[in-house]
Amino acid sequence: VQLVESGGGLVRAGGSLRLSCAASGGSFSTLSMGWFRQAPGKEREFVAAVTWNSGATYYADSVQGRFTITRDNAKNTVALLMDNLEPWDAAVYYCAAMVGRPIPRNGDVDYWGQGTQVTVSS
Repeated sequence: VQLVESGGGLVRAGGSLRLSCAASGGSFSTLSMGWFRQAPGKEREFVAAVTWNSGATYYADSVQGRFTITRDNAKNTVALLMDNLEPWDAAVYYCAAMVGRPIPRNGDVDYWGQGTQVTVSS
């Protein structure tokens, strides 16, 4: 499975940004999908995920209510809509996939994308 992120960039604090991840090479309907992020000098952390079967979503407490994850099984994509961005949201955001299991918050996933940079100016 190959994952390719897009949509990163520079945004002012309080603004919005939409990330997208396109999956190929596998059966998307069997993939749980998620997003992680890593800021300079910090460990990679869980952001949000959506399960492969029920489409249930779950979020890190730090983004709950501001970020929304959605999946489009017809287009083999998952998106992360980020609203009310803050400077501490700045990081490289990575798309992740798990086959037939939920995305674990510890990052022990089957597949990773290459990452896309999100910069938030204050």
